[in-house]
This record gives sequence, C-alpha cells and structure tokens, in this order.
Amino acid sequence: MFSLPLKVASLMRGFKPDWFIAGGWAIDLFLEKETRPHEDIEIAIFRKDQLVLQNYLRNWDLKKAVGGELIDWEMGEFLSLPIHEIHCFNETAELSLLEVLLNETNGKDWIFRRDKRITKSLSELSLTTDSGIKFLRPEIVLLYKSKNPRAKDEQDFQAAIKYLDFEGKEWLKDSLSICYSKHPWLKEL
Repeated sequence: MFSLPLKVASLMRGFKPDWFIAGGWAIDLFLEKETRPHEDIEIAIFRKDQLVLQNYLRNWDLKKAVGGELIDWEMGEFLSLPIHEIHCFNETAELSLLEVLLNETNGKDWIFRRDKRITKSLSELSLTTDSGIKFLRPEIVLLYKSKNPRAKDEQDFQAAIKYLDFEGKEWLKDSLSICYSKHPWLKEL
C-alpha cells in the first residue's frame, strides 16, 4: 500500500524546500487507505522553489505544461503564472514520471492561484503520515478538484468529506462560495 507515495518520498528525500503529495494520492493518505486506482502522482511545491527543483532533477527530462502542450523547460527559466505544471520524466529511475504543481505563497500564507482571496496559513497547509510523508490537506486538494470535477474527483470528494473536521469543511465551503457560488458540493458541506 502507498508504494508510489513512498517512491516519491525516497526521490525527494534530499530536496530541502517544502514539498507535499497532492491530488488523489493526498486524499488517500488522509484516509489512510487506497480508495481508487491512480494513473499518476503529483506533488506540490512553492513557485519560489522551482529552480531548486530544476537543479535537483537535472538528470530528468523536464517539461512545462503550456496551453495543453508539454514544452521543454529550459535550465534557469523561471516559470510565472499562468504556467503551474511541470512534468518530469526519467526512464531509468524507479519512479519514471512525476507531475509537479507550482503553488503560490507570500511567505506566511498559501494563496489559491485561481482566486487570491482564498488563503491558508502555511502552518495549516499540510498533514504528515506516520511514515513522514507530507501531503496537502484534503480541503485544499478538493478545492483544486472542484473546478471541473471528473468522476474521480467526485469519488475523492465523497470519500473525504465524511472525515473532514469542522474547520476543514467550513474552509472548503467558504472557498467554494467565493469561487463557484453554485457548486453542487456546497449542498453537502
């Protein structure tokens, strides 16, 4: 169980800035069980740390996602919004594919890139498994998944919502109200 997150943790062990498991794997780490199959794995880092990551994965083939296409990410190139996704490939590594999501921060708070009014204190951004793997809090993952929810996003919402604490539910409800005031998940929060 959790072999892919453990491979990521092994890969990222020497990466000094903060990083967190994101996406569906973060929901499963929160629930402490694998709830569905996963096609890939994503981590979140802060945008300010992207060149540290580029150097850390210098032996990998790094691509930035631009307008639905993957384009070479040139050494030393700083990626600004709207670019927020990096795909990392290494056929010779135990983990051959990793998706990295760039997150915004002002040094004190995490800032939702889709609406800067939505923030969360950095001290409340993540949780950690017993084995030491940090992952984004489920309410943050669900906020990202809420834009155009696919079947797997709905499944993640249904799996996680029963276990969110009061503060997590309230934060997600308030955040959805700001971004998507008619979102169907609001009725369940």
